[in-house]
Amino acid sequence: MAKTLLQTLTFLPRATIRPALLLIAVLALAACSTTDEDAYVERPVENIYNGAMDLMFDGNYQLAAREFDEVERQHPYSTWANRAQVMAAYSYYQANAYDEAIIAAERFVELHPGHDDVAYAYYLIAISYYEQISDIGRDQKMTSLALTSLDEVVRRFPSSTYARDARLKTDLARDHLAGKEMAVGRYYLTRDYYIAAVNRFRIVIERYQTTSHVPEALHRLVESYLSLGVYSEAQTAAAVLGYNYPGSDWYADSYALLADEDLRPAHDEKSWIDQAFDSVF
Repeated sequence: MAKTLLQTLTFLPRATIRPALLLIAVLALAACSTTDEDAYVERPVENIYNGAMDLMFDGNYQLAAREFDEVERQHPYSTWANRAQVMAAYSYYQANAYDEAIIAAERFVELHPGHDDVAYAYYLIAISYYEQISDIGRDQKMTSLALTSLDEVVRRFPSSTYARDARLKTDLARDHLAGKEMAVGRYYLTRDYYIAAVNRFRIVIERYQTTSHVPEALHRLVESYLSLGVYSEAQTAAAVLGYNYPGSDWYADSYALLADEDLRPAHDEKSWIDQAFDSVF
């Protein structure tokens, strides 16, 4: 019976045994990688694409995305490849693999800027960021990225169905960012850091004036300025609040705060608050 390679090693000089053992290890690893790695099997493009669609409709989005990627890998110059890139991005999005969805959609935009589906690719990028928006207690980088991408959809494709949804999501994203500024401002206010609080509430007034947080921001400015002894700004904030949101509880609270100091709401045309709302007077 023929000796095995390992048996043969026992008859080799000691100096040559270690290199031979290393050779065996390398060969063994190579053999394992060959058997473990999926063998490349070329398939008709229609079969891959339709199979990917079936997986997607069955809810197997990760597998579907990989099969759509396979369409491009095996048939990069086919008419199916472009559509497969978009479907891969969509499948990754449905699988909550947002980073992969963004990468796939951005690649499609870069390779096919004039394609009919480019608007949808931009929209996929935007909503992939949007779905990652975290609560206002956390970093709002994703909210900013979502807002930028949503604005891009509206700017590039203003009359598309994607733009209509993007506008709605833009409003929600802005409201979220305003909420973050309000949370930080309240934190400063409760710790008597009044100037820092004013700066945060000012951001809400100047950048996010269409959001739901503006009435409270104006009231918090009344609180902050009264605490600082800057009564004219407190009166202006209350006047602007009363003019724009006369029936709000925030105005009633602001009016009461001023009354405690024997003051009333009054406009100061030189105030930054009055100027920020100049278009409404």
